[in-house]
Amino acid sequence: MTTPDELEQQHTLSTATTRYDELRMREALAAMTENDGAEALTREETLELLALSEVVIRKAGYGRQPMVRSARAAGASWNQIGAALGTSKQAAWETHNRWIEDQARQHELTGYQGLNHDEASAARGLAGSPD
Repeated sequence: MTTPDELEQQHTLSTATTRYDELRMREALAAMTENDGAEALTREETLELLALSEVVIRKAGYGRQPMVRSARAAGASWNQIGAALGTSKQAAWETHNRWIEDQARQHELTGYQGLNHDEASAARGLAGSPD
């Protein structure tokens, strides 16, 4: 059985979305033509499609908080960031601050991953308050 963990190691975000789109299109065409030449997905392909959807969500999510940091560095307000994420400024700010704390904890545990003390302090400063 194909799992998201297996596929995540095999694919970049780009290759995962390409494969997802390919399978999704085949599935849609087969449903529209109802045995008129388009081949329906096998059980294995359907499970791969499901697992790929999780991989795409994960990989897209990995870059979210660094992009929030970039938006703040470029002068974006928490209102603007919240709107871009489809949430409130408070929720965007809280999520970002949890991420900073998680990154700081990760560095404390591993000594190399995440944000070191100075990086976490700088990230907190950049995050500021939720305006």
